[in-house]
Formats: sequence, C-alpha cells, structure tokens
Amino acid sequence: MSTSILEIVELPDGDFALRRADDETTPLVRISFSQEARDMMEDRDLSVAKAMMTAGIEAVGNIAEAIDWDDEDTEVTKPVRPRTLH
Repeated sequence: MSTSILEIVELPDGDFALRRADDETTPLVRISFSQEARDMMEDRDLSVAKAMMTAGIEAVGNIAEAIDWDDEDTEVTKPVRPRTLH
C-alpha cells in the first residue's frame, strides 16, 4: 500500500474530515458534532476530532498487524444491523 500524507480539515459545514492531502474530494473519515457536544467542548472540538482520528488510525494499524493478509480463508463481514459499541 502506498504512503499518503493525511490532513485534518474543517469543512464548510463545521464538520471535521481526514483526507489525503492530494485529494480534496471524498474524505476518508468525517466527524460531526452536535451543537450540544460543541457547547460542552468549549472550542476544543478540533482537539477532540484530532484525538478521535489519531485513535482510529492507531486502531487500524493494530488490526492490520494482527490480520494474516496471506490467508485466503480470511473473510471480513459487515454486521447486518447497527451495533452499539461501548
């Protein structure tokens, strides 16, 4: 897989996005906070979005290390319905 430079940007609608620096079209990740959440964060919403994206990137790296990509029997399935994760 090729290496890309990633950037975090604030979109015109106030959401935050993680995207490739050389591609301004579709973001890889988009984070949207409700107004209530923004009020609670007191102008720290960018810092929270950065922390969320950093944690996500680290989690993907850990998962990628744990998967045997050469195993042809490895099957990734999506859940049929939304799951509550906590």
